[in-house]
Amino acid sequence: MSAPATTELRVTGMTCNNCARKVTEAAQKTAGVHSVSVSVTAEHASVRWNSAAAKNIPAVLAAISRAGFAAKELPAGDAAAESSRQNRWQWNLILGLAVTGALMIGEWVFGLALQPWFQWLAFALAGVVQIFCGAQFYAGAWRQLKVGESNMDTLVALGSTTAFGYSAWALLSGAGGHVFFMEAAAIISLVSTGHWLEARVSDQASGALKSLLNLAPQTARRIQVAASTAAKSFDIRSFKPVAPAQPVEVEVPVADLKIDDRIALRPGDRVPVDGLVLEGESAVDEAMLTGESVPADKNPGGELFAGTVNLNGRLVMRVTATGEATALAHIIAAVQRAQTSRADIQRLGDRISNVFVPVIVVIALAAGLWWGLAPASANHVHDFLARFFWHAHAPAGLAAGFIIASAVLIVACPCAMGLATPAAIMASANSAARRGILIRDGVALEKAGGITAVIFDKTGTLTVGKPEVTAIGAPNSGTARFDSRSVHAGLEPGAPLALAAALARNSTHPISQAIAKISAEKVEIADWKEIRGAGVEGKVKLPDGGWQTARLGSLRWLKESGALLTAGEPFIAEWSGQGATIVGLAMETKLLGLFAVRDIVKAGAAKVVKQLRQQGFKTYLVTGDNALTAAGIAKQVGIAPENVFAEVRPEQKAEFVKKLQVAGERVAFVGDGINDAPALTQADLGIAVSRASDIAREAADIILLKSEIEAVPEALGLARATLRTIRQNLFWAFFYNSLGVPLAALGFISPIFCAAAMGFSDLIVIGNALRLLRWRQK
Repeated sequence: MSAPATTELRVTGMTCNNCARKVTEAAQKTAGVHSVSVSVTAEHASVRWNSAAAKNIPAVLAAISRAGFAAKELPAGDAAAESSRQNRWQWNLILGLAVTGALMIGEWVFGLALQPWFQWLAFALAGVVQIFCGAQFYAGAWRQLKVGESNMDTLVALGSTTAFGYSAWALLSGAGGHVFFMEAAAIISLVSTGHWLEARVSDQASGALKSLLNLAPQTARRIQVAASTAAKSFDIRSFKPVAPAQPVEVEVPVADLKIDDRIALRPGDRVPVDGLVLEGESAVDEAMLTGESVPADKNPGGELFAGTVNLNGRLVMRVTATGEATALAHIIAAVQRAQTSRADIQRLGDRISNVFVPVIVVIALAAGLWWGLAPASANHVHDFLARFFWHAHAPAGLAAGFIIASAVLIVACPCAMGLATPAAIMASANSAARRGILIRDGVALEKAGGITAVIFDKTGTLTVGKPEVTAIGAPNSGTARFDSRSVHAGLEPGAPLALAAALARNSTHPISQAIAKISAEKVEIADWKEIRGAGVEGKVKLPDGGWQTARLGSLRWLKESGALLTAGEPFIAEWSGQGATIVGLAMETKLLGLFAVRDIVKAGAAKVVKQLRQQGFKTYLVTGDNALTAAGIAKQVGIAPENVFAEVRPEQKAEFVKKLQVAGERVAFVGDGINDAPALTQADLGIAVSRASDIAREAADIILLKSEIEAVPEALGLARATLRTIRQNLFWAFFYNSLGVPLAALGFISPIFCAAAMGFSDLIVIGNALRLLRWRQK
């Protein structure tokens, strides 16, 4: 299957992360779009398509244009160059603060506010700020106005224009009095400062993604035979054979690598693409991908992943995946998807943001008219409330209406509400990626924060997933411990062990693979098939030429198929009590043999269950094994007997999840196999461990790249912390606007203070989200 195509776009007109959200939503609604990643500071959008055939660039450009932003396609290779625009707010910052500082010194230090020459100087300097520094705000407001929308640019443009426009009228008409050019310049300068700081802080939140993007090297050492010598196998002058050419290492761009190419890795090299070890032994650091600090030992046949580091030995690898097909590319795509996704809780902030600007404009107009047309009433209310707040020097005269309106427009901050959720999701997704936890999207993160119960599958989740046959038994014959030598030595053609191994050989289930190892003898089997969650069956040819159905699988399935299990009950009771899984072999209704298969419980499983209980989660074990085996495993890990459910079919696992949901629980299911896919989908939150099948990973909301389940409490704890941070951010955004707008309308805070407070509110939201990067499990 081909990797999704990607289109890089240059998007102009974005001034904050709220704008990025609008661009993302507009592009995401286009048919054929797989995911969208938008960077405000780089003015860049990356659109991933479901397939190359689904690519419809004009439709995406049109959708972004309808949202009020200009977009164009970038030629291949130009995307990286756009990151140089990350300092675009810096020039606003330098020019704006220089002018604002000079005007503040003139007015506040030297008392020149009413001097005509200084007012004309202020008019000129503030005009430069309005034209050059304010251009981005005015352009953004105009683009939004053309599509019938409004945003923070609208408020900044209106607020600054109100202060500057009134002051210009007062100066040019000779009306005299105080002018507010300093306030007009300060509004644009301080808001630009806020955007600059926001861009720098946001870069920290996306640090893990940038680290992932920089993991893969640009070149690789491909092993090949030089063309000039490869063709020479005979020296025509001496008529003697020439030794074959020795392979040489040629440094090539990673983009030129193809499947089955051979790559040389020296100590310290980063692995360029995914592959398998052909030669050599070494330790490989996979920490950035999996969060696992202990290096993984690699031998011939071992898997290598792009971005990991070869530590201490020379390796030769064969390329198995390149480009977006590598595990690193999938992880990067997952982190990008999580960062740009929206949680359900964000809808509240979005709904308010959509009507916020028009409401603020109405409030500003009403407050301005009140102070301008009824100053006595406004001052009376201001003086009365000052006894409870603080005494402020409220503006007077006709200017009061303009200044109050300007303050209301500037103090209101829809960005804080827009940033509340995405900032927390971005920081959490990066924090999780650094720990080897991949979160599908913001909705998954939000669901994880509300989980009350955790259900574990047994094989490969609570256990190591590498079962071994511990004992075999025949009806009424007790048990016989064995190793592979004694088993193979005692086999005869057609023996039950050979039949069991032949039936199991084509199955990928860990238990089947364990049984397949007990015999290498081939037995002719027809119509072989695997019954999900039950076992395998096939037709076996009898000596008389007839065929009978042989079945290898769970005791429940064999019993339902008519097999008589009574004779094997002593064996079943003995080994089930020790936590072994009992697999039966039957020919039609006759029981031919029993196999006790044991899987070691993971070392940290009991600790994980204990941590989850301490965090307030209910824990359950659900398995297709018999009740005695399930009880034995549950006892080892600390799950209460009443929360253990055995002999559960795959489809019944999903029904069990649904039953808990009906009872009011919010359920997380932790599994790794094909059998777990229905339950992973049905659960409020599906968690797949690293060795999970592709189907299980596709159905999961969270994927644990670490091979152990210790990350389960960490993932759920981080999700809870994220949800708590989102609520804190939303509270602050609502509280700030609910407090700031009335105070500005009543004359208690000046436009300069409002501009500073608006930028500060954004920083509080982002700073609170950044705490998630340092979050640690208690």
